[in-house]
Amino acid sequence: MYRIEHPEILYALFALPILWVLYFLYRNWRLKKLSEFSDIALIADNIPMKATYKLLVKTILMSLAFTCFIIGLANPQIGSKLEEVKREGIDIMIALDLSNSMLAEDLKPNRLEKSKRAISKLVERLHSDRIGIVVFAGEAYTQLPLTSDLSAAKLFLRTVSTDIVPTQGTNIGAAIKRCVKSFDEQSAAGKAIIIITDGENHEEDAVEEANVAAENGIQIYTVGMATTNGVPIPLYQNGRKMGYRKDKEGNSVVTMLNESMLKELAAEGNGFYIRATNSDAGLNQILDELEQLDKAEIGTQLFTDYEDRFQYFVGLGLLFLILEFFVSERKNRLISNLNLFEAKSKV
Repeated sequence: MYRIEHPEILYALFALPILWVLYFLYRNWRLKKLSEFSDIALIADNIPMKATYKLLVKTILMSLAFTCFIIGLANPQIGSKLEEVKREGIDIMIALDLSNSMLAEDLKPNRLEKSKRAISKLVERLHSDRIGIVVFAGEAYTQLPLTSDLSAAKLFLRTVSTDIVPTQGTNIGAAIKRCVKSFDEQSAAGKAIIIITDGENHEEDAVEEANVAAENGIQIYTVGMATTNGVPIPLYQNGRKMGYRKDKEGNSVVTMLNESMLKELAAEGNGFYIRATNSDAGLNQILDELEQLDKAEIGTQLFTDYEDRFQYFVGLGLLFLILEFFVSERKNRLISNLNLFEAKSKV
């Protein structure tokens, strides 16, 4: 197992073509200048000590030295052993509302984007915990099963939009039920559901499902991702805003926060409710509360011990640099005097 500690440094290797372009430009310029004084074929006779290929050799050595130094700075590492690391954490399921009302712009840029950014920041604060994502509108779907791969959670989060749910509406009860089924009943880890929604529930079983979750030792926290002021719902087509949704009578459809219902759900689920604002989504406060839940051990196989290998590349780069320093553009007088390839004259 190997890795590069600083892979972004490798982009500097794109400078190598520039070095070679400069070499060819310099070579052509020099030949052009020499041709002004003598025929190219006669240069070797006019300047007998001038080496023909030394500049090319020096450029190759400089390129090799530069490449080795860049790789050394990037610091290749080799995993020396594989060990099982015991990690303690809790299980968190996030239920994210994807109904059309989440496109309302009372929170900037809109309720849904505000929610996704808040969840992303929450994921960054997690370490040994497992997280899963359920999305819901008229029905609920598991977008991401419980996992300790937090990078996967952020990746799945980018794909979330109101277009991925086939049935519109707001069925919070179905979301809670789906979250409860997503937990591992055999795990002793503390369990929590975070519901992020504007609270405009269209079904009647949300409180009942919250009660079932509480009976299974699962705490429920609700985040009101809206304001209490009624706002219209934007209408998009091919990513472009075309206006606002209207009812059959031609009036704009208005959406607002259903705060009382979300407070009731949180109380039934032994958690608490918080209203999001443009400056604070409130998930950090919930995470601080979740720190009090019981943690359980999760065993994972990880390469944990890496050894640096930058020194080999730096040493090789120095060797190429030293060789380049001792390569002169003039011919070696001692070797030239040997005349190894010159036919001996007869006496």
